[in-house]
Amino acid sequence: MTGTARPDFDPELRAGLAVVGGMFPPTITPDLIAFMRVSYASAPPEQVLAGRAIERADHVLSGHAGGEVVVSVLRPAGVTTPRPGVLYAHSGGLMFGDRFSGLDLVLDWVERLGVVLVTVEYRLAPEHPEPYPREDCYAALEWLASRAGDLGVRLDRLLVAGASAGGGIAAGLALAARDRGGPRLVGQVLDYPMLDDRLHTASTHQFDGVGVWDRVSNETGWDALLGTARGGDGVSPYAVPARALDLSDLPPAFVDVGAAEIFRDEAIAYADRLWQAGGDAELHVWGGAFHACDIFAPHTSVGRAMIGARNGWVEKVLAD
Repeated sequence: MTGTARPDFDPELRAGLAVVGGMFPPTITPDLIAFMRVSYASAPPEQVLAGRAIERADHVLSGHAGGEVVVSVLRPAGVTTPRPGVLYAHSGGLMFGDRFSGLDLVLDWVERLGVVLVTVEYRLAPEHPEPYPREDCYAALEWLASRAGDLGVRLDRLLVAGASAGGGIAAGLALAARDRGGPRLVGQVLDYPMLDDRLHTASTHQFDGVGVWDRVSNETGWDALLGTARGGDGVSPYAVPARALDLSDLPPAFVDVGAAEIFRDEAIAYADRLWQAGGDAELHVWGGAFHACDIFAPHTSVGRAMIGARNGWVEKVLAD
């Protein structure tokens, strides 16, 4: 830990950091990837969905370079009319996690808002570096749009969403869909998104060895995805959305981030650039919040407020 001045954690959240540290150590180095794949693995799908009025169907589709990618389609039980659709990319620093990681936060969209949610088992770095994760997700987005009739999804109500690494993937999907003439999106939910491989912001250096997902962890994740290209020229903006030169004509964005985490400054900058390009963004910066505190501490005042604000925005954007 350095002596750099930084915002303090919310007292209620600070109390939970000791518990979180057993699953998610502050600093993740390459030798911890295998541990994280076990520690951060989700519970069995049946347990994740237990007690919820949600129907699940798994599908195998063709991802990047023809490889197999599994998606789970989650829909409100007993609903047969076409519903809004959401393509979801999970968290895990691009190196770990699975399609049910952190999914509790968005299952209310299925039950309460009647959304059909497609969550993607994209392939992970470093075994599958750029462009595998984001192109697997883009293939899933195109699959969702092409199968909208069979899946009971409204093509005029498609949204992409993701948390942390998944938030960066969601931002890249919105850019790619615009540039490739892909599915038309009505929104993008970017929860504390991982957007910039260059690690040059003040907040990146304020959180070193403390909290959840520090500077070294971020280097580990981007190195796994990009290798020696990290920080250099020629990196695709679909992989690193902060590098995109043009943020015009993108769907409305919900961007939220903690004030006490490394992604604070790049998330704020991305929202600001969306506004500068004439776009629509709703930005929330949560005082005292560490990275992904709504996943690790959803019972806290800050966690509840984050979830409520996000759900309200999604309901507004997907409304007729």
